[in-house]
Amino acid sequence: MTSATNKRRVAIVGTGHRGTGTWGTDAPATCADEIELVGLSDLNAARLAVARGRTAGEPKVSTDLDEMLSATKPHTLLVCTRDDTHAGIIVKALEAGIDVVTEKPMATTAEDVRAIVEAEARTGRRVDVAFNYRFAPTSRKIRELLASGRIGKVTSCDFHWYLDTSHGADYFRRWHAYKKNSGSLFVHKATHHFDLLNWWIDSDPKRVFAQGALNVYGRNGPFRGTRCKGCEHAAECRFYWDMSANPDLDALYEGPSEEDGYVRDGCVYREDIDIYDTMSATLEYENGVQVSYSLNAAMPIEGYHLAFNGTHGRIEVRMYEKQAFDAPSGQDEILVLGTDRSVERIVVEHGPGGHFGGDPLLHRALFTPEKDDPAGQRAGSRAGALSVLTGVAATRSAETGQPVEIAPLLAGSE
Repeated sequence: MTSATNKRRVAIVGTGHRGTGTWGTDAPATCADEIELVGLSDLNAARLAVARGRTAGEPKVSTDLDEMLSATKPHTLLVCTRDDTHAGIIVKALEAGIDVVTEKPMATTAEDVRAIVEAEARTGRRVDVAFNYRFAPTSRKIRELLASGRIGKVTSCDFHWYLDTSHGADYFRRWHAYKKNSGSLFVHKATHHFDLLNWWIDSDPKRVFAQGALNVYGRNGPFRGTRCKGCEHAAECRFYWDMSANPDLDALYEGPSEEDGYVRDGCVYREDIDIYDTMSATLEYENGVQVSYSLNAAMPIEGYHLAFNGTHGRIEVRMYEKQAFDAPSGQDEILVLGTDRSVERIVVEHGPGGHFGGDPLLHRALFTPEKDDPAGQRAGSRAGALSVLTGVAATRSAETGQPVEIAPLLAGSE
């Protein structure tokens, strides 16, 4: 299915910000010698037209995915649609003989996860999940340190991720604010973090006990509207956001909203919002490692705290992404502390491109033929499944107050 130029033919379904930017613009630029963008599809014709104007070449555009796939015959389909639609599209592509690269999360339910895994096995095609955080230089260095045995056998981990009131609030403006669309932030956002844990610890998650609450957004608001644009409370709302100040997003969403009614600047205080903004979980792994995890979406800071404890030491990382105080920029410091009181400070520089340099490295890993992968950074459907199911289990645990086993979710015997 390669073109006359011997490049891999790729197509995109879902032309929102990620589909148009990360995959429609950045990936073809990074891998210009390896891939050719041959098709774009989106249910919204107006958004599709905007995306077409931003991409190179002459991709076939259609609001009908079947028509686009039939006309372009891609080798790989890049899935960038709303989370709950991923599974149906992935299975359709696999059954058409097309490999898939999907944005995370791979799916939002255990049933959909199983459908994807079964379709991949049945068709012999391949699913990759776009876990770009695996490719961030600091993430890889942590993996190397743990695998080398520097702190002995890993026994436990503390992992706490903070979203500030710019980034965090954005999930409550968009379709992510409803579990039926995103599975909750335990699935949509934490799938990144659970995948990193699974990869770093090099074991399968066994059991999750979690709690979640909605403390800031949704029904907690002192007032509410439909959306930020034209809101009578704009002057007094700390979460007011003027999308017109970002011409790229405004073009992708404001005009196209007239076609399907989806607005990008929905009120974060809508009373029917049902995802959590405050989450914590205790994870147990098959190899005995214990993890304390949390995710907070209304913080004054952005970044994470991470520590691994081992039989011979400890690894600590404080990742400063956005702070209100002076903090390191463009690099991270890893502390390796030995039980012999030794201390090693390792400075890791961020790379060029999105996600601290992870995006272009992910693109090359996916599309550069015969590229070595010694650290196991490329993530297939099993990695996608385990990260999703950890989030599904955490959400279920938060809803029921009971611990949830993960293996039965994968086997369909829960």
